[in-house]
Amino acid sequence: MIEQTQQQTLKQRTIKTPISLEGIGLHSGKLVQIRFLPADVDTGVVFLRSDLPNPQPILARYDQITDTVMSSNLTNTDNQRIGTVEHLMSAIACLGIDNLVVEVSAPEIPIMDGSAMVFIETLEKAGLVTQSADKKFIQILRPVAVRHDDKIARFTPYDGFSLAFTIDFNHPAFAKEHDTFEIDFNRANFTEQIAKARTFGFLKDIEYLKSQNLGLGGSMDNAIVVDDEKVLNPDGLRFDNEFVRHKILDAVGDLYLAGHQILGAFYGYKSGHMLNNNLLKAVFSDPNNFKIVTKYDNVNSSFVNYNN
Repeated sequence: MIEQTQQQTLKQRTIKTPISLEGIGLHSGKLVQIRFLPADVDTGVVFLRSDLPNPQPILARYDQITDTVMSSNLTNTDNQRIGTVEHLMSAIACLGIDNLVVEVSAPEIPIMDGSAMVFIETLEKAGLVTQSADKKFIQILRPVAVRHDDKIARFTPYDGFSLAFTIDFNHPAFAKEHDTFEIDFNRANFTEQIAKARTFGFLKDIEYLKSQNLGLGGSMDNAIVVDDEKVLNPDGLRFDNEFVRHKILDAVGDLYLAGHQILGAFYGYKSGHMLNNNLLKAVFSDPNNFKIVTKYDNVNSSFVNYNN
């Protein structure tokens, strides 16, 4: 059941005109084309594999995730797959886009520079347009948490959407004073504080992946690379705490696979794609955990205008 009040509401949103971009696939190392297309109300975000003879919709939903090794990967009932969706999904969430068709010429989203910024800039160029239907939100009603070993992902009720994250790497490149970051989510905060934070990996792991014919597109042009002691990228980090900021970027994308923007506070301790996905599964496993709303009473003012 969808609850609604007489308070302020926002409308669903899509892009105004089709737009394309291309980039290197992280694992294939090959050029990938993407075409973004406007979509009707209540379509959600849908991927189509343009390289396949009979592409079928791949829904950007938590229950379509079939693999969370190093990234979030979706598979439909026809066994058509699209991988590494989290950076693009975080850009779509940032702009408050509800409905979008994404045509992709490969089984993975291109890595671009390892952040979400190129996707945001491209979608902004397409223009954003409001639609006739009310925007739906998933409101967290009570605490929900999942754990794996010492890792934690948790939602608690909150009037808006906030994220806090802590990483813990026993490594000289990861300064303890930069292990934690938090943000009140809205378009401006995400664009300024999170969107440019790049994915990262360890040199030894990258070398192993390439030996397994994976990560063939990975380089210091699209990732922060760390050896046993330090960051190897000549230009260094974009933020002193870029590592944890990128984990928030990933979480925003993973959590937007809920199907609608969440109203709640997220906390992650060493969480990753698997635990983020398990948290959504836990939320939707019990209808007492959430409700779908289109209301804006009691929601903090910065979030009401989060996608303006």
